[in-house]
Amino acid sequence: MFRTIYAALYIVALTLGTYPRLLKMKKLPKDMPAIEKDKLVHQTPNSFGQGMLKATGSTVTVEGLENIPQDRSVLFVANHQSNFDIPLLMGYLPKPFGFISKVEVKKLPIVREWMVEMNSVFMDRSDRRQSLRAIKDGIELLKNGHSLLIFPEGTRSKGDAMEEFKTGSFHLAVKSGVPIVPITISGTHKIYESNGNRVKPGHVKLIISEPLFMEDMKDLEIKEIAKLTEERVASKL
Repeated sequence: MFRTIYAALYIVALTLGTYPRLLKMKKLPKDMPAIEKDKLVHQTPNSFGQGMLKATGSTVTVEGLENIPQDRSVLFVANHQSNFDIPLLMGYLPKPFGFISKVEVKKLPIVREWMVEMNSVFMDRSDRRQSLRAIKDGIELLKNGHSLLIFPEGTRSKGDAMEEFKTGSFHLAVKSGVPIVPITISGTHKIYESNGNRVKPGHVKLIISEPLFMEDMKDLEIKEIAKLTEERVASKL
C-alpha cells in the first residue's frame, strides 16, 4: 500500500511540475517545422514517462529500436495491458508521437493540454460521426509529418492475453501511406492491474518489430492488414 500511495503522490507532483514547460511549449512558433517542434515537445513526456515507471520501482527492457524509421512519420500499433502502457511508451520510444486517445482523457487537467501539444487525437467511440472525424484528423497529422500511436484492442487486456485488433484505426495507415510499426508490451499489468490495483515493482519489456510498409500491402484488405499486425505483435509476447 505504501508504494501505491508513494507512486500516486509522485505522479501528481510530476504532472504539476510539467506545467511551466507546458506554457513554454504553447508559445512555440506555429510555423516551426513539425519534426523540430515535436522533438522539443517530446522531451517532457519522455522524462515524465520514465519518472512514472521509476516511481513504481519497475525495470524496463527495450528491444528493436533500430526498427523505427527515422526519416518519416509512422503509425505505432501496440497491445494494451495496463494504464502504465502510456507512460512506458512516452518514456521509452525515442521518436515523438501523439495518441489516438479516448475522449475521456479531456477531463484530466494538464494531461489533456500535453496531449494536444503532442498532436494527439481524441475519439468518442460512442459517436460514429465524431470517430470518423477523428480518423480524418489523424490522417492529416500523419501526412504532415507527425507520428501517432493506437491501441487497436480498444481496451486494456489486464493480462498477457490479447483481444482481437479492431480494423477501424488502420485506415490511418492505409489512407496516409505511412508504415505501421508493431509494438509488443509485456509485463505492465503486473505493476498494477494484476495486484488488485496496487502498485508493485515489475519487469516490463517493450519490443519493437520490423515495420510493415503500405507499398508491400497494397493488395491486402484492411482486415488482413490488421490481422497481420496483430500476429506480429502477439508473436513477441
